[in-house]
Amino acid sequence: MSNFFNPEGRISRRKYLIFFIVFYWVNLLSLTKMYEAYEIGDVFSFVAFGIVLITTIILLLIQAIKRLHDIGLDWRYALYLLIPPPINFIGFVWLGIKEGQKETNEYGKEPSKTDVI
Repeated sequence: MSNFFNPEGRISRRKYLIFFIVFYWVNLLSLTKMYEAYEIGDVFSFVAFGIVLITTIILLLIQAIKRLHDIGLDWRYALYLLIPPPINFIGFVWLGIKEGQKETNEYGKEPSKTDVI
């Protein structure tokens, strides 16, 4: 699990897509709940769902950095994913579609040989 929070290494498309779907769903749910909390004036819920939203965005960026490593690109390209939607959505989807490098690269071994999922 510590590898989950570490942006070093590589991640397969399959594993990335699973994380992407889960985190994007949680992000949408958090945004909806934040809006509801704002409408009724519930500050505690607004802050709590805001923390969940920020946490899932950070975790999704960590997984995106690993996908960039699998493709052979530097982590700095993940900064483009901070652009507001729909531009960042296109980038996240591209990371799920783009095939990674087949052999070991400077970021580690091919993830399909090391991933459990």
